[in-house]
Amino acid sequence: MRLAEKVVIVTGSATGIGAAIARRAAAEGASVVIHGLEADLAHDVAAEIVARHGSGRAVVHVEELSNPGCAERLVDLAVKTFGRLDGVVNNAAIVASGDLASTTRDLFERIMAVNVLVPLELTRAALPHLQKTRGSVLNIGSVNAHCGEPNLLPYSLSKAALQAATRNLGDTLFRTDGVRVNQVNPGWVLTDNEIARKRQQGLDDDWPGRVDPQFAPAGRLIAPEEIAAVVVTFLSDECGPISGQVCDLEQYPLLGRNPPKTIQPAKKA
Repeated sequence: MRLAEKVVIVTGSATGIGAAIARRAAAEGASVVIHGLEADLAHDVAAEIVARHGSGRAVVHVEELSNPGCAERLVDLAVKTFGRLDGVVNNAAIVASGDLASTTRDLFERIMAVNVLVPLELTRAALPHLQKTRGSVLNIGSVNAHCGEPNLLPYSLSKAALQAATRNLGDTLFRTDGVRVNQVNPGWVLTDNEIARKRQQGLDDDWPGRVDPQFAPAGRLIAPEEIAAVVVTFLSDECGPISGQVCDLEQYPLLGRNPPKTIQPAKKA
């Protein structure tokens, strides 16, 4: 098991990619701090981990991450419960639509606070403990960091900022503190939240099977468990000295891709 006896905090792990990471980390031997805003779902994930891997392998913290002191409380819970801290996965994020015209200052500041400032605060709070274990931080970004969809302007900006922070801290913290910092940028992942968003947009529940092959060459979207498998590698000692790196997890190359071009039929005279 690649994370045997390690302790990992996973923010936003009551649902989706975060829950898949928590489950996979536990399966690889880690004890996990489950965090989320949905208390019932967070406790369900913890109960599942305990049932599969034994008592004392998961603990839950339910709180809005942007609350003052939340980062410190998460770290304190991990250390008091399990005696150490080896990894932090900054997964929690606000995904909200917005373009230049519709993005208010309040929305932008809230997205930046949760998606960028909170990961920095949690990394800072965890650093003294990660120094002792030569642990690591893994940020969950998005392929939208490279440009972003037209209606995801504030979200895309936040993920671009997180990516810059990963490269910066991945260099400085590894050299000065022996703590690795890396990031994975998931592409289009079929989570429960994504299904709910598409339902709100008026799509029926069969839409995942009708995604254009241009965006899903495999004939399906990426599963949260497939993201979790890569995350575990970055958290494990197998990652060696790798730090400051950003790994895009999509079905096709993001840079230099030249998708098929379509031409509209000529209008009849």
